[in-house]
Amino acid sequence: MSGITPLIRVENIVATVTLDQGLDLGAIARSIPNVEYDPEEFPGLVLRLDNPKLTALVFSTGKMVITGAKSTQMLIKGFKRILRLFYKHGILITGKPRVQIQNVVASANLNAEVNLEIAAEQLDNVMYEPEQFPGLIYKMNDPKVVLLIFSSGKMVITGAKSEEEVAQAVRNIYEKLKSIGALREIVVEELESEEVF
Repeated sequence: MSGITPLIRVENIVATVTLDQGLDLGAIARSIPNVEYDPEEFPGLVLRLDNPKLTALVFSTGKMVITGAKSTQMLIKGFKRILRLFYKHGILITGKPRVQIQNVVASANLNAEVNLEIAAEQLDNVMYEPEQFPGLIYKMNDPKVVLLIFSSGKMVITGAKSEEEVAQAVRNIYEKLKSIGALREIVVEELESEEVF
């Protein structure tokens, strides 16, 4: 990539955890303070951490869904903290937990304007209806992600399984848009006068 490097920020990582054992959610709710558990409203227990700021949905099957991480390291740190909290309150995890990232949601700024009409014409797997939605929806095959691309060069990336896939998707779309003549790089003076988002 020549010119200005795109900025990428991970907004949320959603992961599933399999513990390979059943859990007594009632016992967990009685043992660990500040958890939310109302089985008539929702079958899972809601456990919120402040540091790192994550939310875990814990199910009696031994499955968990963890959301809110901004990096893989933050996700792992939070999960280890949940295991320590369980252990501290007498909830033993006997098997080896399996953590799997399901979705990485990120935002990016290409630091270039995008001609969405050219992109819609030249790219496959796109949806672009400016009367309905101001962005172009592009389904990328490698890596398998969905990009919402706006004329400002800002994007939302969803469906990635890792932070590396997000970076690869941004590099790929940048090169693709550049090769079809859909990018207009913003000169440095214009960038300096803009507010950073």
